[in-house]
Amino acid sequence: MRNETDLHPYQIRGRDHLLDFDHAGLFFEMGLGKTVTTLTALNILMFETFQISSVLIIAPKRVAESVWIDEISNWSHLEHLTLSIVQGTEKQRNAALKKQTNIYTIGRDNVAWLCGKFGGQTLPFDMLIVDESSSFKNPASLRFKALRRTIPGFKRVVILTGTPAPNSLIDLWSQIYLLDRGERLGRGITAYRDQFFKPNQRNGPTIFNYKLKENAQQEIFNKIGDICISMKAADYLDLPQRIITDVSIKFDDELQKKYDDFENEQILEILNSLGEDQNITVLNAAALSNKLLQFANGAVYDENKNYHEIHDLKLEACKELVENANGSPVLIAWTYRHDLYRLKEYLKGYKCRELNTDQDIKDWNSSKIEVLLMHPASGGHGLNLQAGGHIIIWFGQTWSLELYQQLNARLDRQGQTKPVLIYRLKAVNTLDTKVLKSLEGKDETQESLLQAVKAKILNYVKTRSN
Repeated sequence: MRNETDLHPYQIRGRDHLLDFDHAGLFFEMGLGKTVTTLTALNILMFETFQISSVLIIAPKRVAESVWIDEISNWSHLEHLTLSIVQGTEKQRNAALKKQTNIYTIGRDNVAWLCGKFGGQTLPFDMLIVDESSSFKNPASLRFKALRRTIPGFKRVVILTGTPAPNSLIDLWSQIYLLDRGERLGRGITAYRDQFFKPNQRNGPTIFNYKLKENAQQEIFNKIGDICISMKAADYLDLPQRIITDVSIKFDDELQKKYDDFENEQILEILNSLGEDQNITVLNAAALSNKLLQFANGAVYDENKNYHEIHDLKLEACKELVENANGSPVLIAWTYRHDLYRLKEYLKGYKCRELNTDQDIKDWNSSKIEVLLMHPASGGHGLNLQAGGHIIIWFGQTWSLELYQQLNARLDRQGQTKPVLIYRLKAVNTLDTKVLKSLEGKDETQESLLQAVKAKILNYVKTRSN
């Protein structure tokens, strides 16, 4: 477990910024650790200076459900913090709100519900944190309209994002409004747009988009520079070249039972096929491993090679990561063919392409592909992809240490100008966990696979005999 002394100097600077300003923006690129930076400041405000007692965190669904609580458990100076997740049915959300705790997290899709529950004016929290504030960039959205009315009731407000304005600085207005209610960029989007932008494309009276007026960008930055700080990964040389983050995917009780039952069924099939021999081979182990890893990914093949979808939790997490990349290219490593089909469908709103040809490589390195889908075995060796991006998502896990290392090395190699961010989607309490532990220990593939499967079979036999 890490402690406060492990924070990077830039994270200390970010922490101090949040302590110095009661309304502040922290624009940290993906991988720089804005969550622990914010929690460290929050901890001081709660337990050292006693300025706040309760915090509301609004975030994307998966982030609200797992990222903040996971980060608390990873740092010793934060482990005393308590958190309630306001998600699920309305009954479950109401129950979560009634808990006596330090922090409440809620998905951004439930913001309007929450504001309506308390009359749309004042919410019962001292501090508001909006994680991935770029999801509030549309001032016409219901979530923004609901939240803006509650802002005066908070003692402190923090907005967090990697890229506050990925498409246009017009996107910045509503996010800064949450901090200062229009003091810096104006009280309305129209006045802001008229002051700093001019029409770029028209069709008769309709304006399609705008471009900045001369010197407007610097003027905007100057106006918000006192309360917002922006940091890019490439600017901080004390960062490791490669940053690995495990994204925990937690099954609910019903889905976990399905997984456990499925595992037992598959083990029983193997035991029945072995007869009296009971000698587990690599083939037996691989067959069981494949079934369990498929389930963890969300779909399983039957004996006729048709796949059946079970859950879309990893797809949701993957889409959130792509969304949070704010246009930065993302390389996704898939394991099973149904992973590829499902990813293509789920991410169809992005420039998504499977790596097949030399032209795909050229287009990726020319930043023409937003999401590149790649099987580790299809191009693990020799491909130079570092010019196209610095973010990798492992949708499924592989026992092959060689394939794992080689795919990561497609981006983490000479010529890469940014720290490589590697996100591994890990279904908790599934075989995913053992695979990742094996990779971290650099175990030999077959031996670690055999030992993991033997342990499961022995545990199953022991459980049945009791």
